[in-house]
Amino acid sequence: MTWHLSIDIETYSSIDIKKAGLYRYVQSPDFEILLFAYSWDGGPTRIVDLTQGEVIPGEVIRALNDKEVIKHAYNAAFEWYCLNKFWPSPVEHWRCTQIHGLYCGYPAGLGKVGEALGLPQDKKKMGVGGALIRTFCVPIKKPAKSTGFRKRTLPHHEPEKWELFKQYCMGDVVAEVEILRRLSVFPVPEQEWDLWFLDQRINARGIACDLQLVDGALAVDQQITAELMQEAIQISGLDNPKSVSQLKKWISKEIGEEVEDLRKDTVSGLIDNVEEGRAKRVLEIRRELSKTSTKKYVAMETVACEDGRVRGLLQFYGANRTGRWAGRLVQVHNLTKNKMELDLLQYARQLVQDKQVNLLKLMFGNVPDTLSQLIRTAFVAPDGKKLHIADFSAIEARVIAWLAGEQWRLDVFATHGKIYEASASAMFGIPLEQVDKDLRQRGKVSELALGYQGASGALIAMGALDMGLEEDELPEIVTRWRNANRRIVDLWFGFEKAALSVMETGQPVGVRGIIFARESHHGNGLDFFTVQLPSGRKLYYVEPRLAQNDFGKQALHYMGPDQKTGKWSLISTYGGKLVENIVQAIARDCLAVSLVRVEQAGFDTVLHVHDEIGIESAYPEDLEKVLDLMAVPVPWAPGLPLKAAGFTTDFYMKD
Repeated sequence: MTWHLSIDIETYSSIDIKKAGLYRYVQSPDFEILLFAYSWDGGPTRIVDLTQGEVIPGEVIRALNDKEVIKHAYNAAFEWYCLNKFWPSPVEHWRCTQIHGLYCGYPAGLGKVGEALGLPQDKKKMGVGGALIRTFCVPIKKPAKSTGFRKRTLPHHEPEKWELFKQYCMGDVVAEVEILRRLSVFPVPEQEWDLWFLDQRINARGIACDLQLVDGALAVDQQITAELMQEAIQISGLDNPKSVSQLKKWISKEIGEEVEDLRKDTVSGLIDNVEEGRAKRVLEIRRELSKTSTKKYVAMETVACEDGRVRGLLQFYGANRTGRWAGRLVQVHNLTKNKMELDLLQYARQLVQDKQVNLLKLMFGNVPDTLSQLIRTAFVAPDGKKLHIADFSAIEARVIAWLAGEQWRLDVFATHGKIYEASASAMFGIPLEQVDKDLRQRGKVSELALGYQGASGALIAMGALDMGLEEDELPEIVTRWRNANRRIVDLWFGFEKAALSVMETGQPVGVRGIIFARESHHGNGLDFFTVQLPSGRKLYYVEPRLAQNDFGKQALHYMGPDQKTGKWSLISTYGGKLVENIVQAIARDCLAVSLVRVEQAGFDTVLHVHDEIGIESAYPEDLEKVLDLMAVPVPWAPGLPLKAAGFTTDFYMKD
């Protein structure tokens, strides 16, 4: 018989968990568990006050290492890793209610998901929770004379608040149990739990960080920033050249025209158009200062554990709609690309490690830009090993071709793989070998912008005008691309029609192996529009309904986190957007299959970003083995042509 144990703990550490992450937080020598609240099989919640000498019952301690007892927690990675410092508890025995909520389309955060589910007030997080955590779980920032200059607050300092804190901790268990009860009728597939277990192992393994480079980058940046600021002050006479209002006013006066903002693209445009002189130089300084990427170097320094490894960089199911991973702490999903050749990259790294500011200026000119390009190279292979980086080639383009049955595209991927050239060839009706650089640009921007029902605006957003295309020729490019990809166009409208049909009739509809359905459980008050993927995983759209969109068309709407504000809002969708969600979700599932294969083959994955996997290895031949594993056909996607390319390096970079 399987038992279920729901747990919530409150802890103390002098390390800031939001900045340094879970692993460094727990590894701090002063880390301790303060409260342990638990419930057996949804029964009464009990609490153990470890600060008062109470002990966790033996049956609970034994349960932590008992495979017949499934441990549940909200954000279970926290409870699992914290408790493992004192009592072994294999991650395979745990289930995370936060992941269950994310899988079903809900936001992260116990309070947020409780609100989205409509939990009664007494089952939500108490509003004072944040204040209580700041009182008992973190050091006092500014010790005061009135409190004897103490560095932390203990239960006997605030006995009434402590009793409230115990109620708050128990309330978290009650809320977690209720969320689990409601969501249990829509279970997470076992393959996703296996992937979550793997994710915990990868995050706990971490990746080595070159702390000498990080230290050098911070020192170089400090000196360069001071020099640039001093130069800007001397030229402009401003007290604070970083002040947007001061600088806007000064530049407007200097160039004789009103400057509305100082956003990145505005500054670049002004630099291109303003004559040589004081204003241009100050604008150049503004651009250089904005490129300084000290935040990521500071994050690396803060997150790095004692062994020099950075952990906890990936959030499982972090992308709400597709189930892709999201970046955390150092945000590895948006690292600046390096454009230097390898030998220059190595030389720049050495100069930064040695804090050779003058040589950096002499060799590279724009030092902030150089530091920005070096960020990803701070992730390194440890002594005696290399990093093998393997990346799926054009994975989304392959998936959409396979899903739509666009045969000419599949033939391209099965042969030469030059999709930009082939796209231009199909669009303009000329042989592949006659596609010149100009036509390839048109093919490239079309491929990047138009696959998900984008039009001229999408081309502009993808940089079509910067590539030299004229705005009045964009509609023709859209038409040519759509004419060359009729099956993809059919896919947009097929998915949209299926979604509307499901909402109107309540009956499931299958299109190209994707099953659209309406799934509800009125006892728990749950209602979803679901999309079953070829892998068996489902995408969930919460509280679906039909309503008119901004264009006056009947469209599927659902509740979800707004992309800009993060607020729980009503969102509308359409055929192209559904295709985008599904294609990216299938690409994510292909990566998931590869991650499992790579781990089962005995390799140590230390990082994965978008469609790229990085492993640590002492053997050069391991790269080819990983590439071969990524190219093996996926059982649930017959005919999907997968291919990966890669390289071996001492430090992480873009090849």
